[in-house]
Amino acid sequence: MTHRQDSNDPNANPDKRPETDYVNGAPQGEAQPEEGASPKKKQKKTYPWWVEMPIIILITMLVLGAFNNFVGRMYLIPSESMEPTLHGCHGCTPDRIFVNKLAYRGDKSPEPGDVIVFVGTESWNEEYVSRRSSNGVMRGLQNLGATIGIIAPDENTLVKRVIATGGQTVQCQEGDPGIMVNGKKVDDSYTMNPPVNPIDPTTGSKECQGDYFGPVTVPENSVWVMGDNRTNSLDSRAHMGDEYQGTIPEENIVGEVESILLPFSRIGGVDSLPIQG
Repeated sequence: MTHRQDSNDPNANPDKRPETDYVNGAPQGEAQPEEGASPKKKQKKTYPWWVEMPIIILITMLVLGAFNNFVGRMYLIPSESMEPTLHGCHGCTPDRIFVNKLAYRGDKSPEPGDVIVFVGTESWNEEYVSRRSSNGVMRGLQNLGATIGIIAPDENTLVKRVIATGGQTVQCQEGDPGIMVNGKKVDDSYTMNPPVNPIDPTTGSKECQGDYFGPVTVPENSVWVMGDNRTNSLDSRAHMGDEYQGTIPEENIVGEVESILLPFSRIGGVDSLPIQG
């Protein structure tokens, strides 16, 4: 008697195995993960705080250093030469300003009316005294602090307003109605008024806001700068005898002053004014 083999009998054909039904990608009959259950996560390796903390500090210092050196940094206003725009004096709370170091990158150049921070040329640095310690270790720490922006750089940085740029002629002579650039009076409504210091009528005038000067033709890629507190500012007028005729090469410009950050009562932007109309 011949027995019919069932096609589902695994013994019917040893070379053929029964097909397996899959449920959700797993063979039927195998245990399925419970609904809503999350797969096991590989635990991350952790380090003790005394290892992680120095790494965090180092990364923070590198980020601050990169920002302060290439993007912008805060500066302290040390004097009254930019009153009333920027406050600074002995015994008061001076303004702390943010200077954008990217302002003049690419094709952009400083324009009349901009307030800039720059490094003085040789004649501007005659009275500058380094603030660094004579102790090598302390000096190294101070330089590190300057790199990350918590200490001022060891350089004679100054803040003034651009009055004229390369190719323009600036002057204020007897009979002029004010500071003249290319024969036209510039706006001086933002300057300190009345003057802080007296003006000698034999060497200057109220219209010139100090002594007569010029004419000076500004070299290309340079700027003529003045303080807003005209009778209390050692600016381009005081350095006309140097090799640059008192002007500042654009390569010496650190950046443009964009805002006052401190004190809180003074927070706000520092505008570039259209002083040449």
